Amino acid sequence: MKKKDTSEHWYNVLENTLRKEIKEETGLEIKNIGYVTSMVYIRPDEIPCLIVSLFAEPKEEKNITLCNALTDFAWVDLNESKNYDLIEGIYEELEILDKKLKTGKMGEWGVK
Repeated sequence: MKKKDTSEHWYNVLENTLRKEIKEETGLEIKNIGYVTSMVYIRPDEIPCLIVSLFAEPKEEKNITLCNALTDFAWVDLNESKNYDLIEGIYEELEILDKKLKTGKMGEWGVK
């Protein structure tokens, strides 16, 4: 477990988890982490789960090194993402991020 940042608290939990997961799964180090949206779903065993969608930029251009659990990746724009079998709601999240990157304004899921 990570050492607390204060006597009682941990800071940057989401950001540090994202950095760790991206590094483990792709070999990339990231910067400029930002928030996209969040959602909750109820698992079949009735446990609620919170999903927080974040975005980031790679710190530097380098080769992607996928972990053994992953087989392929692609860098695509919003329009190209329509060619992939995305899970429900992900395209709308990509629209939110696209708007943020193009206009600097953050939208909300389901609000055009």
